[in-house]
Amino acid sequence: MKASHLRRGMNLWPPFLFAGIRVVELSDDYRRARVRLRMHRWNRNYVGTHFGGSLFAMTDPFWMLLVLHHLGREHLVWDKAGEIEFVTPGRGTVTAEFRLTDEHLDEIRSRTADGGKALVWFETDVVDETGAVVARTRKQVYARRKRRGNPVDADAPRAV
Repeated sequence: MKASHLRRGMNLWPPFLFAGIRVVELSDDYRRARVRLRMHRWNRNYVGTHFGGSLFAMTDPFWMLLVLHHLGREHLVWDKAGEIEFVTPGRGTVTAEFRLTDEHLDEIRSRTADGGKALVWFETDVVDETGAVVARTRKQVYARRKRRGNPVDADAPRAV
């Protein structure tokens, strides 16, 4: 899928659309993404700062999507775990940027070459307009080469 089509679709996806989350950039080579969250009445918490769920949601799918696009159909790729640390109250517009490197991909490919799984942590800062860190997120991505003749990997994480 063309990155521009996915970006447009994600901007219309109800969890992003109604939270005020906007995918500003998704590079054609699926190496970079930039996401923005503007403060609105509907995404503030009780004390008038960004709702933590929106801050986490704006970072949720991107590492998995970027990795999945580069590893292709030969691999299973899933989000395995996620963490968020709130650093300072978020107000105004906040952004998050994702940059997938050759080193990331080389590590995953080498760890999965023999059929093993790779569990790789990626970190992303959510920053305000001054560049101050509002939140730090970590996402663990699971990857494994698909087994021939078995479209579903027995060890792959499953939704409960």
